[in-house]
Amino acid sequence: MHDYSADTYGERIADIYDSWYAAYDERCIDVLAELAHGGPALELGIGTGRIALPLRQRGVSVHGVDASPAMVAKLRPKPGGAEIPVTMATFSDFAIDGRFALAFVAFNTFFATLTQDEQVRCMENVARHLAPGGRFVIEAFVPDLTRFVSSQTLRVTGVETGAVRIDASQLDLAQQRVTSQHIVLTEHGVRLYPVTLRYVWPSEMDLMARIAGLRLEHRWADWARAPFGAESTKHISVYQREG
Repeated sequence: MHDYSADTYGERIADIYDSWYAAYDERCIDVLAELAHGGPALELGIGTGRIALPLRQRGVSVHGVDASPAMVAKLRPKPGGAEIPVTMATFSDFAIDGRFALAFVAFNTFFATLTQDEQVRCMENVARHLAPGGRFVIEAFVPDLTRFVSSQTLRVTGVETGAVRIDASQLDLAQQRVTSQHIVLTEHGVRLYPVTLRYVWPSEMDLMARIAGLRLEHRWADWARAPFGAESTKHISVYQREG
């Protein structure tokens, strides 16, 4: 997808995002509110406000960063959505006055930054925006390359009376990049929702954090803080700013 950019995913999927991904683990809100310690929080990839709005209801002041105007437009009409400040920028180049007790990026969205250099710059940028002792929380999947056969995969994710949903993906091992299409087939036609990710192994993520002056404080297998281990399919990694 040579025309894919930082806002492509959000601009294409905004209209149906909330119907596909409305659910979230409520324990996520508990953990983030606790880690904020009453201070302000910064969400990378605030999108339609799925996490920011319930966190705000818990008394945490949230500032968002997003590259997609269409996603943020879905946030604004929701109760409290108009009051949340959002900086329109990529994760590696945003600049916001003030410092935050907590920064976080949920639902694998850190991987939407598509090169290693940009991911390191994201870490460094977040570190600059954290108060001393502040934390950066990343929710991400653990890469599972066994899903791919001949560097590709095709699977049906939903079948309804009037629609079929299919995910098609190709793997680029050299770039650690997965290029996908969420395909919706209906009697009225075909809709394509592209997404490209650069996956990162937990150990690589830790090294990026160290470069940025962040140290790993916790790594859990889920928002219930279950121990992370060899069989874990995702991780919640908590990094703390040094100094």
